[in-house]
Amino acid sequence: KVEKRPLTDNMEQFTDLYFSGPREGSILAEEIIIIYKFKQMKMGAGLFWGAFLLLLGVALIIKVVFNVDFPVFKVLIGIFLVLLGIKVLFGKTLISQDHFKAEETIFNERVYDNPESGKEYTVLFAKGVYDFTNVDLEQGSFRVKISTVFGGTQIIIPRDKPVRIKADAVFAGAELPDGNNAVFGTSIYESESWSADTASIDIKVEVVFGGVQVIER
Repeated sequence: KVEKRPLTDNMEQFTDLYFSGPREGSILAEEIIIIYKFKQMKMGAGLFWGAFLLLLGVALIIKVVFNVDFPVFKVLIGIFLVLLGIKVLFGKTLISQDHFKAEETIFNERVYDNPESGKEYTVLFAKGVYDFTNVDLEQGSFRVKISTVFGGTQIIIPRDKPVRIKADAVFAGAELPDGNNAVFGTSIYESESWSADTASIDIKVEVVFGGVQVIER
């Protein structure tokens, strides 16, 4: 007899598949829960068109690369669409209103024990670990942005400090401490001690075709 389990019971396993499981497992998990999560999350125009351009570009590259003929022009168009899609998703084509300073991790693995406020960290085809347990809020709120594309990111936050996380995901997995998972759309996490009128750790997370895991310590 097959045991039927609620769909929400399998949510916590989704991001683990991105970090340790085979890609077939992550794709299957995504297909199982994407309909459920889509109903609970909102999707902006930037997310939609960015995802569309990404998929269109990747599809064009795959089609051209696996053919005998190799039209360079078509490949360049595909790469352009992929890059344009990423820029639309992350707002790189517009003037940023957040004024974050960029720092990238590409084709590498890096651990940040003391991330800096006001920075935008990007993980591209790589893995990044960001530890916010030592953040000092005496000088005011700590604001940071972490973008993950085709990679894996682990974010460590303190239990005893106010934290707010806004996670935007496109065909990805963003696991938040309260058990909520962003797959396609936006999810927001606020710790019990968080308040709009007090200093806090404010983290903006964006993930495309990757996995983000947020844990408390």
